[in-house]
Amino acid sequence: MGLFAAMQIGRSALVSSQVGIQVSGNNMANAATPGYTRQALFLSPNRGQVMGSFALGRGVGIDAVERQIDEALQARLRRGLADEASAGAIDDIMSQLETVMGELSGNDLSSELGSLFDTWSEATNLISSQSVVVQQADQFAQFVRDLRSDVTLVRTQIEGQLDARVLRADTLLGQVAALNEQIVSAEASGATANELRDQRGVALDELATLMDISVVEQEGGSVDVLVGSIPVVLGTTNRGINLERESDGSTLTAIVTLGTDGTPLQVSSGSIGGLLEARDGTIDGTLERIDTLAAGLIFEINKLHSTGTNLSGLTSTTGALGVGAADLSVAMNSAQNSTLAQLPFAARNGGFFVDIRNPATGASERVRIDVDLDGVTNAGTPGFDDDTSPQDIADALDAINGLNASFNSEGKLEISANPGFEFSFSDDSSGALAVLGVNTLFTGTDGLDIGVRQDLLDDPSLLMVGRFENGTLVENGTALGVSSLREQAITALGGISAGRYWTDGVESVASKASIARTNADAGRIVRQSLEAQRASLSGVSVDEESINLLNYQRQFQGAAQVISTADELLQTLISII
Repeated sequence: MGLFAAMQIGRSALVSSQVGIQVSGNNMANAATPGYTRQALFLSPNRGQVMGSFALGRGVGIDAVERQIDEALQARLRRGLADEASAGAIDDIMSQLETVMGELSGNDLSSELGSLFDTWSEATNLISSQSVVVQQADQFAQFVRDLRSDVTLVRTQIEGQLDARVLRADTLLGQVAALNEQIVSAEASGATANELRDQRGVALDELATLMDISVVEQEGGSVDVLVGSIPVVLGTTNRGINLERESDGSTLTAIVTLGTDGTPLQVSSGSIGGLLEARDGTIDGTLERIDTLAAGLIFEINKLHSTGTNLSGLTSTTGALGVGAADLSVAMNSAQNSTLAQLPFAARNGGFFVDIRNPATGASERVRIDVDLDGVTNAGTPGFDDDTSPQDIADALDAINGLNASFNSEGKLEISANPGFEFSFSDDSSGALAVLGVNTLFTGTDGLDIGVRQDLLDDPSLLMVGRFENGTLVENGTALGVSSLREQAITALGGISAGRYWTDGVESVASKASIARTNADAGRIVRQSLEAQRASLSGVSVDEESINLLNYQRQFQGAAQVISTADELLQTLISII
């Protein structure tokens, strides 16, 4: 009985040492394999045999071969991966945006804006410099359009990156669901599917670099993956994610949604979250700032230019704005006027003067056109029924002796003087002329379509440098007015000057870029620290495994010696019998 027990003890030691050698060898073979988690053999003594007043050991048993992993540390690492990827994506976009804006390079919007006002300042002394002003205005408009286009290209690039990364995330979610099924099947017998769990861990780590996720392990070995509080993987089911686009009329915006029912997902981290944050925050904010600046300058300069004049007045002019036929008779301040309601600027209650002259006779007449936009009817009730429409302005102008006005087939207001007459406008407190684009410098409404009137480009002498003030012609009055806009607070720009408004935006982008770089560096340090912690627990040390191999080798040799000794004794016993 004792010799057979000794053989069984030796046998258990041989098996455990063989398994130990296999586990250590497997660890060493995968020392450089990405995502591999070190495995460890756990042994325990077999239950002893009681003989009289004492118990004898019965060898060693194998309890398990387990991955050495700390799930809490793993969750922290995934958060670190997501944060680093998010900060890195934002840093990359911010760097591109700074390059596009190119401030302090001399070829930037601040310089172009300064040059625009400089040429108007020069026009206050150089009456014949209309061509320089028109050329600089056209150059400014072209620069604004190009800058907006370049920023839009960055936005388009972000949209393309979102497409690729959401598609990759959906693929990884499918892999996790498939691995869940394999793991549950493999572990049904009680064994741990270490290699399959490693593969799933690699997929989850990569997924964490794309979007912020939380992972909850269930009984049976499967995991659920959640984005926020919404599950995207439930056991073996991948609910999927999509990228859906919504349009506001001019811009397509992509949002991440749940594949099964379109529920929006609040992705706040990972490279997808970083791209969304950069797009919705800084990129869209920069585009909005460019458009707001352009719209504010268009309206303010056009208000001055529309009421400007030269020594010779106008004989004809055509408005730049095309008003829809259905909107011609709708009040200019009504939300039902779809043409004007879409503009970033609006006319207000007030009026303007029309000065019509006959240079041959010296006869002149000044007529005031009232623009009623108070939103109150003649009965004193709120409403727009009695407020001024574009057609009302055309009719009032056409009623002036020597003047003809009507809307053409394109919805543009055409005004012409009878032969021998000329006209000009002054003191427009309503801004209606600038809204309709009558005798303006700029065309367009924002940074997308800002431009200079083609007839001004063809004939710069049509630029209005002077203006009537208190009935007296000031030959450089409009030039003085426009040049003073350099430091003038503009309501549409938040009560600050155009230069200050743009500088604030540039400083905001620079600040965000600096923060993004700092966050990217910090995220990298945190991630490296967490990876070092994981490596100390889950990584393979070749030196440590070499020592384990030596120990298992000695154990194997000892076990073999026990069996050999027991066999010799057994043979001796048999020979005696």
